[in-house]
Amino acid sequence: MQLTVWTYEGPPHIGAMRVATAMEGLHYVLHAPQGDTYADLLFTMIERRAKRPPVTYTTFQAQDLGRDTAAIFKDAVAAAYTRFQPQAMIVGASCTAELIQDDPGGLARALDLPVPVIPLELPAYQKKENWGASETFYRLVRALAGAPAERPPQGTRRPSCNILGPTALGFRHRDDLIEIRRLLDRLGIAVNVVAPLGASPADLTRLGEADFNLVLYPEVARSAALYLEKTFRQPLVDVVPIGVGATRRFIEAVAALAEVDPAPVLADVASRLPWYSRSVDSTYLTGKRVFVFGDATHALAIARVATQELGFRLVGLGTYSREFAREVRAEAALHGIEATITDDYLDVEAAIQAAAPELVLGTQMERHIAKRLGIPCAVISAPIHVQDFPARHSPQMGFEGANVLFDTLVHPLMMGLEEHLLGMFRDDPEFHDGAAPSHLGHGPNRKADALERVPEAPPLAPAPVPAINVQGADAVRTAPWAPEAEKELKKIPFFVRGKARANTERFARERHLPLITLEILYDAKAHFGR
Repeated sequence: MQLTVWTYEGPPHIGAMRVATAMEGLHYVLHAPQGDTYADLLFTMIERRAKRPPVTYTTFQAQDLGRDTAAIFKDAVAAAYTRFQPQAMIVGASCTAELIQDDPGGLARALDLPVPVIPLELPAYQKKENWGASETFYRLVRALAGAPAERPPQGTRRPSCNILGPTALGFRHRDDLIEIRRLLDRLGIAVNVVAPLGASPADLTRLGEADFNLVLYPEVARSAALYLEKTFRQPLVDVVPIGVGATRRFIEAVAALAEVDPAPVLADVASRLPWYSRSVDSTYLTGKRVFVFGDATHALAIARVATQELGFRLVGLGTYSREFAREVRAEAALHGIEATITDDYLDVEAAIQAAAPELVLGTQMERHIAKRLGIPCAVISAPIHVQDFPARHSPQMGFEGANVLFDTLVHPLMMGLEEHLLGMFRDDPEFHDGAAPSHLGHGPNRKADALERVPEAPPLAPAPVPAINVQGADAVRTAPWAPEAEKELKKIPFFVRGKARANTERFARERHLPLITLEILYDAKAHFGR
């Protein structure tokens, strides 16, 4: 465990909370100290849920550590069952309570409650949030799915599937689910169970009735789907339908398992992304340098959309999901780059600076990093903030999701160009802030206004600083920018400004120059332009 200002994932019990909060009739008793109830805010404030998560905390205090904390836990479990009457319960410990070693599973079994009680062993000092969600869902499926069910031949009935993976606090999971249901309905495929989101423990007992499983979010559902494949002989589809191409592959894979014709659905692609990619306007985006970082599911999918469907050039790809590092590294190798596998945001910031992209697609942390570096950014993955849980329908999956992605990826570049043009012409004598709008003409009011304006005194030019070589520790520091050089840098288009700044600072650092002047900026431009 590492102490840090930002973190991409919480401890594994947060992942367990995401599963419990997504389901109905399930209650989570968490052995945790007073203060760990902060996790409720993730759902009520950020996701804006109307009710708090179904979690009971023991909230023991420091003074309780000298007494029997096990009794506190047993009392909390009994009280939670009496009050909420759940169909099933899960029990576990937070990272702090894990150190006490009270064995929540054994204590809960000793109560002999009349409902299933599933213990969770979530090593908080080795694993993170997504692993915790995956392990919780896997344990629930193993405990509740029951015995294999006999399924009649597919030709005699409507094929059916389970949709696995969506959780509470998931990035666009609610909206993605709506799009996937629409696609399945058009294919004539019934949905047997959606889990964890909206499912009850009783629903999990019916998982074996479906013909196959759809894994929308492998970080959460792959382990459970592999168990169902082995136990119930249910094949799985793990094609993530993000982007037009991936949605087509998803439809083809699902149709093959269901033994239905995908042609009518494939013939009606309700997305504007392919049209734009073929239009003359898309030439503005062709070859734009993009850096992608997020959870493995979204990072891989968005990288493919950016390169294969919008013509971007991938200069950086990474994930904090270490369990999927192999897949991300393989995708990065296809583009001739090295993947960034880390959960340290400072490493990600350094990678972004080194790659000098024109667009960053990442999490809310990359949003802050890109803002500081002056690079356009769009959020495509958790962790996310309240603005990434819009009240409107805004999926990432399916053909409508491709439309949303088109806006998400294109608009930052288009708006960045507009901002650059406004900044470039801000000091123009005709278009500066004090000038009247050009469509009003050159009437008398404009002349009067011009006469009344008193010209400002020109700024004092900074005293020239000789380019003296600097030695020692100061030689590795970034030289400061002179005002006129900084002003000239802002005239460079935003999508290459970061690279120009990095190259100039490197030029000055290698020559041990104490100040970056206008002349040094031009010298660096000439040097790297050879």
